[in-house]
Amino acid sequence: MLGSTRDELELHDDIDLTDVHELRNLLHAHNMRPNKSFGQNFLIDRSVLLNIVNAAEIEPGDEILEVGAGTGVLTRELAKRAKHVVAVELERDILQVLAKTVHTYQNVELVARNLLFIEPSEVFGQAPYKLVANLPYSITGPTLRHFLENAHAPRLIVVMVQFEVAQRIVASPGALTLLGVSVQFYGHPRIIARVPARAFYPAPKVDSAILRIDVHPPPLAQSHRDGFFRVVQAGFSEKRKQLHNSLTHGLHRKNEDIQAWLAEAEIDSSRRAETLSIEEWLRLWHVVERMNVSK
Repeated sequence: MLGSTRDELELHDDIDLTDVHELRNLLHAHNMRPNKSFGQNFLIDRSVLLNIVNAAEIEPGDEILEVGAGTGVLTRELAKRAKHVVAVELERDILQVLAKTVHTYQNVELVARNLLFIEPSEVFGQAPYKLVANLPYSITGPTLRHFLENAHAPRLIVVMVQFEVAQRIVASPGALTLLGVSVQFYGHPRIIARVPARAFYPAPKVDSAILRIDVHPPPLAQSHRDGFFRVVQAGFSEKRKQLHNSLTHGLHRKNEDIQAWLAEAEIDSSRRAETLSIEEWLRLWHVVERMNVSK
């Protein structure tokens, strides 16, 4: 943990990080302002904070990974409930603040690293863990992909994301996106609550959402997933086109081959990618895989 004198640390023991005045004073005392490049929008609504923690259903024996810990507003609440909290923060200035606000919690471990370079098995071994975080909007997709695709994926994810992104993630067939397929392949996502912009300091331009993902074993082995997502990406490559056309161009195959594959998978070739369910994508991939192997 980063060092400071005992007197300096004691100033922050009872601070309410959801009180915007106390938060501003804390940042001012460290000559800091929220850094837009790091997506620093600090949560200042205690009811939202408790909604996040409650959605994670934390038990006394839980191992928690928090990425983008910021000032520690969420870290402290997690530490009150969990066995062990690994709080990851990259930005050096805010890390100094974080070290002070969580110093009394002996079950908090600080890691100064880019969250996309975190390898869960190095942190937790093979122990199950939960991922709980207030994510910077700009890296929501890469963060979810990094942890969901990991061989040691979390058993539960509760994250704050942009509201419109959350809607895309939980969408049903008919409005399903590539992002939605990518997440729903690995788990069941649902929106716990919409969070207004005023719940943050500074307030972002858009509302957020608390998103919960109950992670389940993926339906394909690791060795087959790249092939599956190549088919899905090809389907979404030309959104306004019918599925047989987008797959023809995306997979670089003859249209008659694509038509035959879709027919065998019992999928109407005139449909569009956003209308297919995960089960239908899997059915199509199995046909494509079998046809490619047989050639």
